Amino acid sequence: MSFITILLIAVVALLAGMEGVLDEFQFHQPIVACTLIGLVSGYLEEGIILGGSLQMIALGWANIGAAVAPDAALASVASAIIMVKGLGGATDAQTVIDSAIAVAIPLSVAGLFLTMVCRTLAIPIVHFMDAAAEKGNFRGIETWQIIAILMQGVRIAIPAVALCYIPAEAVQAALEAMPAWLADGMSIGGGMVAAVGYAMVINMMATKETWPFFALGFVVACISEITLIGLGVIGVVIALVYLGLKESGGSNGNTGSGDPLGDILNDY
Repeated sequence: MSFITILLIAVVALLAGMEGVLDEFQFHQPIVACTLIGLVSGYLEEGIILGGSLQMIALGWANIGAAVAPDAALASVASAIIMVKGLGGATDAQTVIDSAIAVAIPLSVAGLFLTMVCRTLAIPIVHFMDAAAEKGNFRGIETWQIIAILMQGVRIAIPAVALCYIPAEAVQAALEAMPAWLADGMSIGGGMVAAVGYAMVINMMATKETWPFFALGFVVACISEITLIGLGVIGVVIALVYLGLKESGGSNGNTGSGDPLGDILNDY
């Protein structure tokens, strides 16, 4: 890797680490982080494939109360770098992507340790901010806040840069040394990721109002002449029509629930 590539990867890793806390621009999401690393390293297509696969896993990751979800930022960035290293040789691209997906899970768990370290170090920073607030020092409050956010970014940037300096030959040799049964298992597991993640999304979103759209999507997708852009336009149009019917149903004084599709289904 060139110095410019490593520098760009470090920037992406820094943004991903900070967004793991800010959660505003979604740089920590696998589909974004892996795509950006693939873009700066020259493997955009493979980065999108890896990010999309990992995103299906990360859909079920959420912080609930004191339970902290696996670290999607470290998993995305580190696995993408490993993928880039592996693609530099003659190893089959799909095998490299499947291996990167398998590595992402333990990396996400390892990232929890770094997250806990940063959050522990953030405790005295909060006290420093309290002290600055008592003095009316707004500049001090902002400075400590920036330091705390940057600390979250550095926890991803440092491992990312360290991985960049691992020789590509070492990664390729490790991939080529994998037995056939392990490589086949990773390939099968990588294929199951999308199905499992999609099932999780359906389980969270499934209602009687959304099932008709779910079935309609499968039917329309069977028409091979329609591109993904066309499918997206159809989905947006159906959503706008549905929202328009819902608003008109709630504003004309009807006794329905305000959900026309739901009222029709209830009649059956």
